[in-house]
Amino acid sequence: MTTFTIKDGILSGATFVPSPNFNTRPTTDDKPAITGIVIHNISLPPSQFGQTDKTGTHFVKAFFQNKLDPNDHDYFKTIAHLEVSAHLFIERHGAVTQFVNFNERAWHAGQSCYLGRANCNDFTIGIELEGDDFSPFSDKQYNTLAQIIVAIYHAYPATKRHLMGHSDIAPIRKTDPGEFFDWGRLRKLVHEHL
Repeated sequence: MTTFTIKDGILSGATFVPSPNFNTRPTTDDKPAITGIVIHNISLPPSQFGQTDKTGTHFVKAFFQNKLDPNDHDYFKTIAHLEVSAHLFIERHGAVTQFVNFNERAWHAGQSCYLGRANCNDFTIGIELEGDDFSPFSDKQYNTLAQIIVAIYHAYPATKRHLMGHSDIAPIRKTDPGEFFDWGRLRKLVHEHL
């Protein structure tokens, strides 16, 4: 079993694949820089898992590096121009890729608001699960996610009790992580790893 730890914004146990889609978090005198965790889902093409391009690069990883080829799938023509990222991506079999140092601002949430605070990218860590709104997530994803959340809580204590879905911070635009995401199961696993 992998034990995840965080040092200088980097998660041990993850493969670091840098994304160009990040910037510096704004500084605030009255609040910690990182105060929440946002759970998302993503699959490319939609509802297809583990798909790769001709170089063997997972489509999601290519997307977060601005290397998605629009000719690989019709859907990609509509998104290949977007510049987005997440801090982490957890595949169906539990492999973890980090794209942005936690101390930097990944571009995962878009227009968003949490507890009256806008621009959630400024103060959250974004975690993408390989999945969609219509399929259950894997046991390995839940276990890996729970262990990572505990590591985040240790490194960034202000994130405790601020675990949210993309749908919570952008309810008009977003539905992920979706109705099949089991928040109770995740919270139980997190508690067991604390």
